[in-house]
Amino acid sequence: MRILFLDQSGSLGGAELCLADVVRGHGQDRSLVGLFADGAFRQLLEDHQIPVQILNRQPISVQKDSSLLKGLSSMTQLVPLIIQTAKLSREFDLIYANTQKALVVGSIASLLSRRPFVYHLHDIISPEHFSSTNRRLIVSLANQFATRVIANSEASKAAFVEAGGRKEIVSVVYNGFDPQQYQ
Repeated sequence: MRILFLDQSGSLGGAELCLADVVRGHGQDRSLVGLFADGAFRQLLEDHQIPVQILNRQPISVQKDSSLLKGLSSMTQLVPLIIQTAKLSREFDLIYANTQKALVVGSIASLLSRRPFVYHLHDIISPEHFSSTNRRLIVSLANQFATRVIANSEASKAAFVEAGGRKEIVSVVYNGFDPQQYQ
C-alpha cells in the first residue's frame, strides 16, 4: 500500500519523531512525506532515506488558538495546498495526516481525490489547548472524512470523544520504541 503522509511542521517534535518511526516501519519505498514547511524534520527524513517533499514554502498562519476569522483569512494559502495535495494523493492508496493542519488539508484532499483518509491524533482536544473554532474543526473533519482516527493515548482518545468525536472511528495505538536503545 502506497501512503502519502502529511505533516505541517518543518521542526522536530514528538509528532514528527513518531511519524518518522511509522514511515520507517511501513517502508520508505511505498511512502512519501509531504511537509507544509521546511526545516530540521526534512533533514531527519532525508538522513533516514525517507522520501520527502516540501508542499508549501510559507508557514500557514493559523494557530491552535486562532479564531474563525483568522482561519478564513488563511484560505488563500490553504486552497492551493489542498489542490496540490489532492493531485499528488492520486498516486497513493491512502492519505495519513499527522497534525491538525494536515488534517484540514488532507481531509479535503481525500474528498477531491477519493482516497481513504487516516488522522493521527497526538493532542488533547480541549479548551486549554485549542480555540473552540479549532476544536469544532478538528472533530468535524475527522468525523466526516477519516476512515480511522489513531489516538496516541487513552487521554487523547477520551478528549476527542468528549469533544464530539465518533467513538467507533478512534483507536489507541501507543508510540513504539526500539528496546535495543535501552539495553
